[in-house]
Amino acid sequence: MTHILDELAWRGLVAQSTDLDALRAALDEQPVRLYCGFDPTAPSLHIGNLVQILTVRRLQLAGHIPFALVGGATGLIGDPKMTGERTLNAPEVVAGWVERIRRQIEPLLDFDGPAAATMVNNLDWTASLSAIDFLRDVGKHYRLGTMLAKDTVARRLNSDQGISFTEFSYQVLQGMDYLELHRRHGVSLETGGSDQWGNLLSGVELIRKAEGVAVHALTTPLITKADGTKFGKTESGTVWLDPELTSPYAFYQFWLNADDADVVGYLKVFTFRTRAEIEELERAVAERPAAREAQRALAHDVTSLVHGAAAADQVVAASQALFGRGDLDGLDPAVLGAAVAELPTAPGRVGDPLVDLFAATGIAASKGAARRAIAEGGASVNNVKVADESAVLSEEQLLHGRWALLRRGKRTLAVVDAQA
Repeated sequence: MTHILDELAWRGLVAQSTDLDALRAALDEQPVRLYCGFDPTAPSLHIGNLVQILTVRRLQLAGHIPFALVGGATGLIGDPKMTGERTLNAPEVVAGWVERIRRQIEPLLDFDGPAAATMVNNLDWTASLSAIDFLRDVGKHYRLGTMLAKDTVARRLNSDQGISFTEFSYQVLQGMDYLELHRRHGVSLETGGSDQWGNLLSGVELIRKAEGVAVHALTTPLITKADGTKFGKTESGTVWLDPELTSPYAFYQFWLNADDADVVGYLKVFTFRTRAEIEELERAVAERPAAREAQRALAHDVTSLVHGAAAADQVVAASQALFGRGDLDGLDPAVLGAAVAELPTAPGRVGDPLVDLFAATGIAASKGAARRAIAEGGASVNNVKVADESAVLSEEQLLHGRWALLRRGKRTLAVVDAQA
């Protein structure tokens, strides 16, 4: 059986470690208690955070015991950004985001069995802590030289905006999280993204000074795209885990559109497919790239993980139906609405000439071009070919009383919205 560290390395999930050999020995000796933290600085986690959750899940599947920390305290401050001071959110807003993020994490970890996960909130041990106790018991272990040398802090200090004492103190609070979890639960490994390395070391050093114990830290690389553009961003913005912010259909499409150069790496990081399965999909990319087998496997797996298998099946059905390989009428209104939201849209009413609507949506350059497309058999409404150049939009053509899908040729789509 492959060692969990070797598995993580093969999947490209090892960037930095305090001591890999010592960590390997600890993982071999007994189940290790580990934690990863997530700050509620937004109402949802995004797919960058998913890397960390799934890394924790892999360690759990190897028999180790995870603690998922949602930072009700650290979320009130926020990790310093390179670009400038964060806007502080109201405590009640942060508390609401804590609960939303807890609900996103919980389905992705196992909370039963010998390696059952535990959810924790660092507000539990900071809310009642006085400033004097914080400075005497925690602050005394920190040296300003080390804190000032942290990359983000150094850059902010050299900027016009500088850095507030509030954000400067963030690394102390995160270090205290590790100390508290070590004292309360015996946690001896913290995981996170490589951009969090300084904060992870803060906790390692604090435990060494306060408890005289050596503990571990392990980071994953930041995920990048082969073309150099930022991973996890689309034209419409961040790809969120919350279905209200990124619909399951748009989420699925993000993965389906993965570049051939990226898809195998994404399969390793974001799915639980075996090495043999991924190698087979890698061959498919090389030998049959047009079939996009790897992208379809990736999109279905990750959508199933985050939104459930039923939602994944629905968006696959919607994707196929849009291109004539399924029943548009049978699609759930919410799924269909999310699918057509990605298409060029124009308002339309029953009785409007179809040539006008083809031109209004932009999939025909003009009414004349629309007439030619119809005459040549290259225009359809709801995957039914339009034969009459004088045809008008009918009540029956409005899916769920609202949308009509227009197509020119094989793959040029648009939608008419009767409620726009």
